Amino acid sequence: MIDWAELYRQTCADLVRYLHRKVWDAERARDLAQEVFARALQHAARGQEPEHARAWLFSIAANLAKDEAKQVLRRKRHLTLLQGAARDAVQPDDSERVERAEREAAARAALEELGERDREVLLLWDAGLSYPEIAAQAGLAVGAIGTTLARARRRLVEAHEALEARHVAR
Repeated sequence: MIDWAELYRQTCADLVRYLHRKVWDAERARDLAQEVFARALQHAARGQEPEHARAWLFSIAANLAKDEAKQVLRRKRHLTLLQGAARDAVQPDDSERVERAEREAAARAALEELGERDREVLLLWDAGLSYPEIAAQAGLAVGAIGTTLARARRRLVEAHEALEARHVAR
């Protein structure tokens, strides 16, 4: 039987970090992490406890993040139709916030350049999952995780450098 309170204490911060890298909104990531546990507890109440609970939670999180991305796209399309393509005005005293947003956008763009498996493995590793947990979530052999991570990191750096080079060339 799973000790859900202990699993929550050990996993919630990692889930939030993982979800933040998926949805790029800290508050929404916290909300989604709570939803992950709510869904997991509903399954547990029906007697459906997984063998690898932590990896299972990240599976639920990945599915919620995909659903969230679809909803965000629908909302954006709807707002564009209603409001037009209005842009936020940037105040001169907001330079620190703008710089942080630019760094975040660059990281997001580099992550989006990666293949789905590379991106997923990196995000799971960043969220603190162990190699066996990443392997279970990604459908890979445990022995392949180190190599996959190394390649994914290299591809991330290359994607970031390529994006920077394009930005500088403009």
